[in-house]
Amino acid sequence: MPVPGRVTRAKDRFRAVDPYVRSVTVIDATEEDALLPSRNDETTRARVAGLCRNPALPESLVLRLVDHPAADIVSLMYHRRTWSDELFDVLAAHPNVTVRDQLAMSPGATTEQRVRLVDDPDLCVLMTLLEGLWTTSSEPLPAWAYRKLAADPRLKRILHSYSPVGLPAAAAALADAEDEELAAWARTPRGSEPMTADRARSIAADGSVWEKAEIALDPNLPADVLTALMEDQDPTVRKYVTMRPDLTEQQRTEIGYEVSPHNRLPRLPWVIEAVGDQLQSCVSSSHPGIRRSAACSKNLTADQIATLAADDDFPVRLLLCENQHDVPTDLVVRTYLENRGVNRGEVLSNPAIRNADLTGYANSPEWGARALVVLDRQAPPALIERLSRDEHPGVRYWVASDPRLSPDRLLELLNDPETAGAAAANPTLPREIMEAIIDATDPRDPIGSHAPGAGPHAPIAAAS
Repeated sequence: MPVPGRVTRAKDRFRAVDPYVRSVTVIDATEEDALLPSRNDETTRARVAGLCRNPALPESLVLRLVDHPAADIVSLMYHRRTWSDELFDVLAAHPNVTVRDQLAMSPGATTEQRVRLVDDPDLCVLMTLLEGLWTTSSEPLPAWAYRKLAADPRLKRILHSYSPVGLPAAAAALADAEDEELAAWARTPRGSEPMTADRARSIAADGSVWEKAEIALDPNLPADVLTALMEDQDPTVRKYVTMRPDLTEQQRTEIGYEVSPHNRLPRLPWVIEAVGDQLQSCVSSSHPGIRRSAACSKNLTADQIATLAADDDFPVRLLLCENQHDVPTDLVVRTYLENRGVNRGEVLSNPAIRNADLTGYANSPEWGARALVVLDRQAPPALIERLSRDEHPGVRYWVASDPRLSPDRLLELLNDPETAGAAAANPTLPREIMEAIIDATDPRDPIGSHAPGAGPHAPIAAAS
C-alpha cells in the first residue's frame, strides 16, 4: 500500500521539456529510488518556493500552490510565462489581495487580462495598474482604463503624489478629462525649478551639498558661481565640478577629486554623445567619472572598448558590460564574479554570454564560473551531470534546475536540502513529484505538520 507522503514512480513521464535537450533516460520501474528521506520544515519551504518558479507547473497545480502556506506568491506570479484566460480570471477573484496585486504586475499577463482588474476593491491593486510594469517592453493600459482608475475616489486623492512625467500613458489619457482636477494633474509636468543666475548664486552660497553638486554640471553657470563651486570646502561638490566638459585634465587635477568604486556618479550627456577626438579624450581621461560615462556610449570603437575593458576602475568595466555587446566573454564573467551588487545577474544577459561557449569554465577554480556553464545551451548533458556533483553547493544549486539532468540525478538533488529548491524549479520534474511537494505539508495546517501516519521523516519516494 502506498505510504502517505509518497508518490508513485514517474515511469515514462519523466521527459525533457526543453527542445535543446535531445534525450534523457526514464526511471527504471524495477528499481526503488528512496527519495527525500528528511521532510523537515525548511526543505519543504524550499521545495514549495522552487516549485513556484517552475515554468512547467500545470495550471491545476498553480491553483493549489497559490494557497499553500509556504508559497512564494511573488515568484509564482513573476515566473509564469503566460496565463490562460480561465486561470487569470480565477486568480483575479482570489480573496488574497497579494495574489491579485502580484497578478497585476505579472510580466506574463497581457494588457487585455490586466484591465480586468480595474474594478478590484483594493487600492493596492489599482495603484499597481496605474504604475504599470517595471519592464521596458510593457504595454500601457488603454485610455479608458486609466480614466476609470483615476475616477476611484481613493486613487484620485493620492494622484498628486505621482508625477505625470513618470506616467505618460495615464497623463495622456487624463489630459482632456472632464474632471478639471484630473486634467490639471495631467497637464502640469513636474520638473525642477528653472535655473537662473540669481538662484545659482543662492545655491552656491547657502545650498546643500547635493544642490551644489547638481548645479555644478550646468553648462550655463555664471563664471563667479563656477569659481565658488571650484573652491567649495566639500569634496563632493568639487568632484562634480571636475566632470564638466569645459575643463582640461590639468584643471581637473588642480581642483582635486577622489572617486571611490562605491561612488554613484551621474551619466554625463556630453560624454555619452561625444564622438571622434572628444570621445577618445573621455576614454583616456584620468577621471573615473568621465570614463564611466564613456563606457555607456554607443559610439565606442573596438579599440576604445578594449581600452575600457582593461580599466582599473570596476564601475567602468561593469558599465561596459551592461551597455556594450561587443565585449569579451571573459570580461563579463570576471565582472559578474567581482560584482557584489543586488543586480549582479543583469550582466549575464549580455550576448557575449548568451552566445558563447562556456564549457571551458567547467574547470575554473572559481565556483561561480563553473556554475555559469549551465547558461551554455550547447553544453553536453554529461558535463551538466558532472557539475551536479561539484564539491561546491552553489554549483550544484545552479545545475539542479537544468533540464539536461538525468531523472535519477534530479531526484537526488531534490533530496538534498542544499539543492531542493532549485531542483523543484526544474521543468522536467514529473507532475507526481510536484503534487507530492504540495502535499508534503497540508495547506490547512501550520508549516511543519505532517500527514497522519507519515511521521516527520517519512520519505516522498518513487515507489513502484
